[in-house]
Amino acid sequence: MKPQSVQPNAETQNYKKPDQFVEFAASKKLRICGHCLVWAKDDRTPDWFFKSNEELASRELLLERMRHSIRSQVERYKGKIAMWDVVNEALDDGKEYLRPSGWSKACGEDFIAEAFRCAHGADPEALLIYNDYNNESPAKREKMLKLIRSLQSQDVPIHAVGLQGHYEIDKVPFQEIEDTILAVKDLGLKVVISELDIDVIPRGKWWAENGKFREEMSKLNPYADGCPEEILKRQAEQYGKLFEIFNRHSDSILRVSFWNLHDGQSWLNNFPWRRANHPLLFDRQRQPKPAFQSVIDALKSKGSLKLP
Repeated sequence: MKPQSVQPNAETQNYKKPDQFVEFAASKKLRICGHCLVWAKDDRTPDWFFKSNEELASRELLLERMRHSIRSQVERYKGKIAMWDVVNEALDDGKEYLRPSGWSKACGEDFIAEAFRCAHGADPEALLIYNDYNNESPAKREKMLKLIRSLQSQDVPIHAVGLQGHYEIDKVPFQEIEDTILAVKDLGLKVVISELDIDVIPRGKWWAENGKFREEMSKLNPYADGCPEEILKRQAEQYGKLFEIFNRHSDSILRVSFWNLHDGQSWLNNFPWRRANHPLLFDRQRQPKPAFQSVIDALKSKGSLKLP
């Protein structure tokens, strides 16, 4: 449901895949989260959004294209999609407030507020989410809280914040996650854990020193023949600790969504380089890993999960 998929050019709307997903979910009585209406990155937005002939599109033209795109999707699935990631990844990772993009350059922060207003107008019953990554880190959290306060001061209909949760083994920021949940709760919003996994092959070095280590890391594939028991045990412990936090704040957390179903499907087999990864609760044979039981135990210990 990302813009580049459903509206690759100004003349085309392609809803074949989304329609199939929505139909399947309805047949299984599953709730759906639409992802995402605006991805605030230039390389994730179709070029035509930003162009008018050979010139840059004006602020009003860009906003009107965005409104049309949002209305087309949200009205199509009104009453069928329970919640939407309305704006995705608009905050900057560095010193700026907003990520530099065609969106922020033309519209400043206004495109975010307008996206939420438009989505709410198209389906007043849908729950609306701002979604980002690393927004539990203190510096980015402050930007996120600034954005929420700004939207609330304008009476913008925002209901929840998504923490993507793409963590690395032994580097899960437990305290920062809990602090962020509490900070969002203080502003009266809910939290969703929107894209959860724990990478067993840490990737942070990929971006260090302007990519100095990328050639070396691109050859790294330590668990091609399977993940060692000791690594799976550590992963399980860290998943368990995460879910203890989530359970402790279950009044604030609307959902936890894993980023794919089993290890063989994970995006982390290919991002940011190709390797056999093992970041989820189920292995490539769809069998539960130690992390699965750790999650169940964490939830059962507080009595929130009712199992036979």
